[in-house]
Amino acid sequence: MTELLAPAGSRDSLTAAVQSGADAVYMGFGAFNARRNAKNFSREEFREAVNYCHLRGVRVYLTLNTLLTDRELPAAADDARFASSIGVDAVLVQDWGVWSLLKETVPDMPVHASTQMSLHTLGGANTAARLGAERVVLARELSGEEIAEICRGCPAEIEVFVHGALCMCYSGQCALSAMIGGRSGNRGTCAQPCRLSYGVNGGPHGYPLSLKDANLSAYLKELDAMGVACLKLEGRMKRPEYVAVVTDIYARLLREKRSPTAEETRQLTEAFSRSGFTDWYYRGKKGTGMFGTRPENAPEPKELFAAARAAYEKENRRRVPARFDCQVHAGQPAVLTAADSDGHAVTVTGDTPEAARSREMTAGELQARLEKTGGTAFSASLVSVSVDAGLSLSASSVNALRRAALDALAAQRTAVPARRQLAETPFVQTEPGPKTPPLFTCSLAAPEQLTPELIGCGPAIVYLPLEWLAQVDLTPYAGKTRFCAVLPRIFRTADETAFRRQLAQTPGLSDVALGNLGHFPLVEDLPLVRRGDLGLNIFNSRSLAFLKELGLDSATVSFELRGAQIRDLNKPLPCEAVVYGRLPLMLTENCLIRNGTGDCRCREQNVLTDRTGARFPLLSAYGCRTEVENSKTLFLADRPDYREAGLTYARLRFTVESPEMCVRVFRRYLGENHFAPDDVTRGLFYRGVD
Repeated sequence: MTELLAPAGSRDSLTAAVQSGADAVYMGFGAFNARRNAKNFSREEFREAVNYCHLRGVRVYLTLNTLLTDRELPAAADDARFASSIGVDAVLVQDWGVWSLLKETVPDMPVHASTQMSLHTLGGANTAARLGAERVVLARELSGEEIAEICRGCPAEIEVFVHGALCMCYSGQCALSAMIGGRSGNRGTCAQPCRLSYGVNGGPHGYPLSLKDANLSAYLKELDAMGVACLKLEGRMKRPEYVAVVTDIYARLLREKRSPTAEETRQLTEAFSRSGFTDWYYRGKKGTGMFGTRPENAPEPKELFAAARAAYEKENRRRVPARFDCQVHAGQPAVLTAADSDGHAVTVTGDTPEAARSREMTAGELQARLEKTGGTAFSASLVSVSVDAGLSLSASSVNALRRAALDALAAQRTAVPARRQLAETPFVQTEPGPKTPPLFTCSLAAPEQLTPELIGCGPAIVYLPLEWLAQVDLTPYAGKTRFCAVLPRIFRTADETAFRRQLAQTPGLSDVALGNLGHFPLVEDLPLVRRGDLGLNIFNSRSLAFLKELGLDSATVSFELRGAQIRDLNKPLPCEAVVYGRLPLMLTENCLIRNGTGDCRCREQNVLTDRTGARFPLLSAYGCRTEVENSKTLFLADRPDYREAGLTYARLRFTVESPEMCVRVFRRYLGENHFAPDDVTRGLFYRGVD
């Protein structure tokens, strides 16, 4: 049956999830997980939690799914070794450096590709599987048909998010919280600015970034039939009572293979919702009907939560059925065999029975004593006994026999698998990058920005969106620069054939930018230089080395890194960083422009305005999606630091600039004028993120 995966953000939530029927839980400890603001667990608490779960047949997945710096990787390796040593069933990972670290230090530990990897195509899922992922957690924006297609074609297990909060941006691609307040969603400290009010194109303020919670409870049989291995419930930041209510209902629906009743739907809504729920992504829909809010003073469902708490706090709903066979014969120690339905079996011996002085022990009495498993995680499902006549065995002897058998059975159920633990390769700074200033590159957002004047500035590389390559002629610029096609960060499996054809047939194209794991299979056997783009979230030296092994010829590092962190990266391949432009903050499946205006005015200037009056340009992204740009322009032309960071390339990222402005900015970075744009920011180059 499909696995039900529940959140465990605290010890109480863990109990709630397990006692309410979860097949597995996902948890974090330490600082390296995507919900650092949850209570999480200390190491010893985590060890006890794993034993608690495994005793009851519940799997445990460690969330190690944030981006880590070089300095943090050794501690992450220690965490992974500890997790492996206590029998954690798998680790969820986003960072490619962490991925390679786990493969080196705990090679027998199963790894799951986190939803933070933004995997949304069959090609991406298959690449993750080829790299060693036993499970792929798909992006939440996929339709049922798209999920089914990936299930049919991917050898790894597929996990699907079915209930709880939806991010407006594709997971792993959001920098809104990081840029506004230094709290990075990729680092586990998102402040959820998407839940605030905004206006679109000067319209009234509403909540165009606040999606309703997902609820796919009506589709569980469908998902099971597709071959989905795991259904995930969101909620590590929510109350234990919420976890109990939602887990209990979903577990019941899976057991009984049915859709929810009206009462169960009411309870899900009462437990937590934002103006109700949405299933539109699953149904292949998007639009304003998906959005909702939750008042800050929303009343707590006291009766519902009290009943849930009373049920899970008893801790008697999740018992392990055990079969007993007891043999009591004259002149021999009593023997008890205990077995569970998972194939574990133990045999223990106890006291030798005595001859009965007044009343002999009957088979019924022995059976009744063995059935008393209260206070343990076990229940007696079947008890068979064989007792010779005329014998006596004290109650304390029977209790000790039963206790010894259950302790031994528990030890088998919580036994840690044999796994290798290896030391990581020590970090040595051997390739800091070139000492000369970087070459300038530029990325364009509109065909009209490509002009002879811009090419005359001498860009080493010009990045052009793949989707409008057919609109421009690159041949006049042959020999003057390199043209790099930027593949859409978000696309679908159905787009892959057209993308390959466009890459193969565009004259003058020499390079391709890869921003998603799903891009790698698209460029196999194509004679193009492969450059890693921002969507890969490259945050440490190990990621650079790993991606070089995957075939990258250069890589653009995350703009959430400080300049000093970029400087200190070991650079086994040429590195690039954005040094000018509006940085991309969100990439949304919903078209904010269409949702906000009722019309898709993607080629016009569109803007999102926050409560302070800050204006965030909205760019059209492939597939009628939206990319939200920062309200301020990153400007480092007057700062020398980026020139000394060991970069091979420095990118000027042009978005809403006119063709003339693009040239003016480029010449400023070349030192040919003293231009400075209005409303600039140093981005995260100096302050970094939490």
